[in-house]
Amino acid sequence: MARESCPTVKKILLLDSEGKRVAVKYYSDDWPTNSAKLAFEKSVFTKTLKSNARVEAEIAMFENNIVIYKFFQDLHFFVTGGDDENELILATVLQGFFDAVALLLREALENLDLILLCLDEIVDGGYVTCFLNSQTLHICTLSNISMFLFPRFQ
Repeated sequence: MARESCPTVKKILLLDSEGKRVAVKYYSDDWPTNSAKLAFEKSVFTKTLKSNARVEAEIAMFENNIVIYKFFQDLHFFVTGGDDENELILATVLQGFFDAVALLLREALENLDLILLCLDEIVDGGYVTCFLNSQTLHICTLSNISMFLFPRFQ
């Protein structure tokens, strides 16, 4: 499959209710410095703060990027792609990540390492690798169990 035909994600953000980072992953060099990344995060958080994206994901254009976002309790989920990306694919990535995090957070925020692992399983280097939350959660859980069973091989 040609690289141009693969769906790509520029970033996945998980922010708290104040717009601060919980977990973020950038797959694009469009924001080369940490200050540029923080400024983008603050801007997109401020722009979407007053929307009602608690039931269904919302779509917005922001700085020539498609931003798909959804809120859950105190967490704000964002998936961003280029302006030529398919919104349905980005929304599916968001929903998969959202579902996996919701399942992981039943315990507590102690599962932050698993949340970061889910980010890596859903998108690899900006390319979408899987959509299904149960598949992602299964991979993340197996990886976590193997770290405890075989720590010297990690």
